[in-house]
Amino acid sequence: SSNAFKEVTRMHKDQIEGAGKQVKGAIKDAAGKATGDVGMQVEGKLDKAAGQVQSAVGKAKDDARKELKH
Repeated sequence: SSNAFKEVTRMHKDQIEGAGKQVKGAIKDAAGKATGDVGMQVEGKLDKAAGQVQSAVGKAKDDARKELKH
């Protein structure tokens, strides 16, 4: 049903966005290393960290929803 699809989408939204931030951060970090741009490297590392946190929050939300259903 469409409700089930919406729930799955909502559960994984933070995890997907977090993974995207991690990829974006890794690209910035690598580009900063390659060009010697320390600021870009730092920005990339911060983006990666933010993505990891967002993914962890998404996983915690997902786990909580699963527990509530049981």
